[in-house]
Amino acid sequence: MSRAITHLIIGGLIIMTIGIPAKTTAGETNLKLTIVNPKNLYDPSPNGYSTAVIVPGEGRLAYISGQGGQDSTGALSPDFAVQVKQAYANLRSALDALGARPDQVAKLTVFVVDHDMSKLPVLTENVKEMFGAALPAQTLIPVPKLAIDPMLFEVEAVVVLE
Repeated sequence: MSRAITHLIIGGLIIMTIGIPAKTTAGETNLKLTIVNPKNLYDPSPNGYSTAVIVPGEGRLAYISGQGGQDSTGALSPDFAVQVKQAYANLRSALDALGARPDQVAKLTVFVVDHDMSKLPVLTENVKEMFGAALPAQTLIPVPKLAIDPMLFEVEAVVVLE
């Protein structure tokens, strides 16, 4: 096992076992994701994500493939902000197809072509609009290109199903 994976596993076990005070979100059901933002770490919530999310033992996981900014015809706007907004609309459609809500998303991974700091406000605005206070854990990965040349953004999700 690689050293990085070992550190991730140990870190995850520590977070799960030391009883960090956490905020929970649930909607109207018994499904509760526990959002963990340790007090001794930077609070990432103003940037649209949480440090960690604990999935309840009874939850089933669904993995949503990367959703890009294509509209229903497959067309892509050349505008980054338009693609991001459409990608989150596409993610919402995938959640709806699963019978899931945004507060059931435990983890997002976003891929941004030619990322720079000027893109962060667009990303933060869209994730906060979709998730409100139930911010999932999230990783942003800058990439030189995605599957289709005009594609500038992609988001994938791990969802806890009831």
